[in-house]
Amino acid sequence: MVFKSVNNLLRRKDRISSGPRVPDGERYYVIGDIHGRLDLFDALIEAIESEISEQPEATVKVVLLGDLIDRGPDSAGVIKRAMRWKDTREVRILAGNHEEMFLQSFDDQEVLRHFLKHGGRETILSFGLSIKEYRKLDLEELFNFLPSLVPKRIRKFVAAFEEMIMAGDYVFVHAGINPEVALEDQKRSDLLWIRERFLRYKGAFPKTVVHGHTIFDGIEIKRDRIGLDTGAFRTGVLTALVLEGPHQRSIMAIEKKKHIKIKHEDLT
Repeated sequence: MVFKSVNNLLRRKDRISSGPRVPDGERYYVIGDIHGRLDLFDALIEAIESEISEQPEATVKVVLLGDLIDRGPDSAGVIKRAMRWKDTREVRILAGNHEEMFLQSFDDQEVLRHFLKHGGRETILSFGLSIKEYRKLDLEELFNFLPSLVPKRIRKFVAAFEEMIMAGDYVFVHAGINPEVALEDQKRSDLLWIRERFLRYKGAFPKTVVHGHTIFDGIEIKRDRIGLDTGAFRTGVLTALVLEGPHQRSIMAIEKKKHIKIKHEDLT
């Protein structure tokens, strides 16, 4: 146990001195919380695929940091687009707290009530239920109707989302990690829901943590963590972090006056 701790410390010192890296020959596109903004997601995918076609030398891996759904206007469309992208590209998707509420709403009426108050209403409407039909249903009726509204293949797809992904000196999670627990011992509840204990921690993390869940005005780059939730549903900005070797850069899909532009920036 002592040797393991010493080795972890030495690896961390080496990472700080040289900067975190992903494995050689690999390029990661890590996308923050989408929250139902299919328009921004489509624009970002187009920009990423265009870049890949122009720079085909790396092995490309895509990571979605969770919270694909809720609040924005087309959660169903985002899920279906992610499914299609996964058919043609190595796309791994992390579960967010909103996916957890979504799935639990099929089994627990009280969770459904909570889900509706936190963006779930927009998700349900995106599956083809009109606002007029929605308003006619009380909570129990909606609970009973939900399994027939959302296709089983969609629920199965969302249920398969991962909790944590590691790549070289990075670890990708939705919300963050419990700083007092080893990576291999993290609880799902922390990975999907943690906030202040993670964000306010002043010590060192074992890897550079790339996360969503908490909205920042721009990419939040700290010593051992990078926050990528730029509030797409609210701000009209969806962000991808691009990692290759020791290099960090970003691609943003930005909505301005009903038009979406793409912005590239070097962060290294």
